[in-house]
Amino acid sequence: MPEASIPVRAGGGQLHLDDATTHVMAVVNLSPESRVRSAVVTGAAEALARARACRDAGASIIDLGAQSSHFENRPLSVAEELDRLLPALELLVTDGFCVSVDTWKPEVAEAAVAAGASIVNDTGGLRDPRTVALVTGTGVGAVCVHIEGENPLAVGARDLGPDRPAQVAAALAERVRALRAAGAGPLLVDPGLSINYRGDYAAYGRFQLDTIRRLDLLAATGAPVLVPVPRKAETHRMLAYCTLAIEHGAHVIRVHEVEMACDLVALLGRRLGRVDR
Repeated sequence: MPEASIPVRAGGGQLHLDDATTHVMAVVNLSPESRVRSAVVTGAAEALARARACRDAGASIIDLGAQSSHFENRPLSVAEELDRLLPALELLVTDGFCVSVDTWKPEVAEAAVAAGASIVNDTGGLRDPRTVALVTGTGVGAVCVHIEGENPLAVGARDLGPDRPAQVAAALAERVRALRAAGAGPLLVDPGLSINYRGDYAAYGRFQLDTIRRLDLLAATGAPVLVPVPRKAETHRMLAYCTLAIEHGAHVIRVHEVEMACDLVALLGRRLGRVDR
């Protein structure tokens, strides 16, 4: 993968991505509907406290989200999502964080970028022309997520047929080419392993493992690879997925258990990513 950098819009600096480094992206969740309680905060002050603790543990990116992505939960209006999101985002930007905003709504992404977010983590697949225009016009970083549905609340069963990791990588490569041709800023690719689908949970788990073991296919897209480490009920299983992602060269891992993830990066001999100022 060619080396890449994402400008940090809060306080300057660069997020440098290369094949020897793994950045830890820490989840800070403003959605009380979320099932992963360890990452849920109740408001802006608590979001800042969790973000600071994650940074102290070694995280270089904070992924801030206000809309639950589980298909059982209702979609928020744009106004509701922004009411939850913006006060926390503004505090984090003032404190100098590299903030990624997890949303599929272009209006939310636009407001977040205006407030200083450095990355748009588009769980809708970076397909809405308004979001494409945003990441093209501003040059902010963007995550292109593979999703089989219009958005995470509108999914059915995921296709788990033969050689799906290769097919997902090919689809992401095509999307990266189109986005770059349109002039999009720095891109990352995400195979969408954190999207909750209806269907066979055990089979989906095996697909997640197969995808992580074949991260070389995703790296061949020419964009850095972001792996959202699947959250499992059993901690040892979640750590196994995290370990595999690091060992197979993920450039960014998105995690809820930040301290453990940062320790694993160091243990496995990868350089822990940071913001260069």
